[in-house]
Amino acid sequence: MMFFGPASRLAFGVLGLMMSLFLLLDLFVDVVPDRADMAARLRGRLSESLTVQVTALIQADQRGALHETLKQVLKRDDDIVSIAVRSRDERLIALAGPHLAVWSLPDGERSTLTQVRVPILEDGVQWGETEIVFRPVLPSTFFGWLGDPLVRAVALGVLLGFPMLYLYLRRALQYLDPGSVIPQRVRAAFDSLGEGVVILDAEERVMLTNRVFKALHPEAAADLTGRRISTLSWLVGGMGPDKESYPWRQAMKTRREQLEVPLVLHGPGSDAELRLLVDAAAIEDGSARLRGCIVSFKNVTALHLANSQLLETVSELDASQRKIKAQNEELARLATRDPLTGCLNRRAFFEGADALFADVPGGERTVSCIMTDIDHFKEFNDRYGHAVGDQVLQAVARSLSSGLRATDLLCRYGGEEFCILLPGLDAKQAAEIAERLRSEVERRAGPSVRTSEGLNVTSSFGVAELRGDFADPAVLIDEADKALYVSKRGGRNRVTISDPATAEA
Repeated sequence: MMFFGPASRLAFGVLGLMMSLFLLLDLFVDVVPDRADMAARLRGRLSESLTVQVTALIQADQRGALHETLKQVLKRDDDIVSIAVRSRDERLIALAGPHLAVWSLPDGERSTLTQVRVPILEDGVQWGETEIVFRPVLPSTFFGWLGDPLVRAVALGVLLGFPMLYLYLRRALQYLDPGSVIPQRVRAAFDSLGEGVVILDAEERVMLTNRVFKALHPEAAADLTGRRISTLSWLVGGMGPDKESYPWRQAMKTRREQLEVPLVLHGPGSDAELRLLVDAAAIEDGSARLRGCIVSFKNVTALHLANSQLLETVSELDASQRKIKAQNEELARLATRDPLTGCLNRRAFFEGADALFADVPGGERTVSCIMTDIDHFKEFNDRYGHAVGDQVLQAVARSLSSGLRATDLLCRYGGEEFCILLPGLDAKQAAEIAERLRSEVERRAGPSVRTSEGLNVTSSFGVAELRGDFADPAVLIDEADKALYVSKRGGRNRVTISDPATAEA
């Protein structure tokens, strides 16, 4: 719009400067004549001339002609309000107009600009005086001021001067506009850039903007030429209060490029965010003098949204993988563990045993096996029921697993029978562990069955050590089973170490 553009603002400013200069000149050199002084001189001459006529009529004793003369003078001159002729004894000889209502000058007071008193002399003696009331020189009301010639002249000068100045300055700005000297093909290329670009001068004033920058915000579409970029609140609001950190200011101050400075724009009345990356580089001439700065605004809103969605998807995939892993671990546990006792089942146990035996080439490594069986387990089922029998199995499994290492293999071999492989231990060491496990079962397994008090649970143990003639784990387990059988026959609740003699027997 015309009234908000640079040309209109300049026109108002120039017009104001011209009026101020005119008033200053009038103050010092009286460019405009003093209306009060001129009025005083003119009214003085008029009063003297009128008094001469009045004196002549009084001396001729023509009172009727005197009244008519006063009326004609009042009719011809709009500047006079009333006229009166007063004798020395204060008698009104003649008057015209509402003199009695408007005359207020006291006796002995000097004439003023609006009330004039001129003496009438007869034979050198004052016979009386002529009293004239004039209108005020300067208006005293608003509408009076509107009709004042000087005010009308100033108003006319403003009304005529502003359009003329506006048209002249608009034409001048077209020549001064840096964008007007850019060829159309260059401007088209400038507008075709995918990033918003602003050209600043050395004072951070906007010299040129392209089409993409104008589309960033509704206020960016206005003519920003000549405005300081730091005053664009919609743009710098997301950069914080520290103006020295603005990228264009840093670029011009340090003469180094400022790259990918993050900026978030908010549209008016909207929660939508526009995420930008701001780059700035100083512009220098051939003598390395600073001429301005070029600032670019890269819109990365879509990329930021895509990254957010990707992070959300990755987070969901990660949670899904954790869930799948937990399910796989649960499936592996179900596939390798006995569901009642939590010990390895026979398939998983033999897989571990085969791998263990594969690490013992030529019998160079010691491996021992413990076979254990719950004594009189059938009586628990027959006397207390299978539920209590299951609890006894669980209690024994807990006692056995609490006394083993992480590398030992514990398996529910079948029914109430358990098998343990101990890598790195010989028969003597395995027997010590078996004795400790036997004592643990006897001490803790029975009391841990809360549903039936007073249970006495014991187990018998057989121990065997790997020998060079053992072909596979089954032979070692069979050897330990034979030692277990010896413990059973020997009275139960004991540990027996297998040896060749025991095996033959």
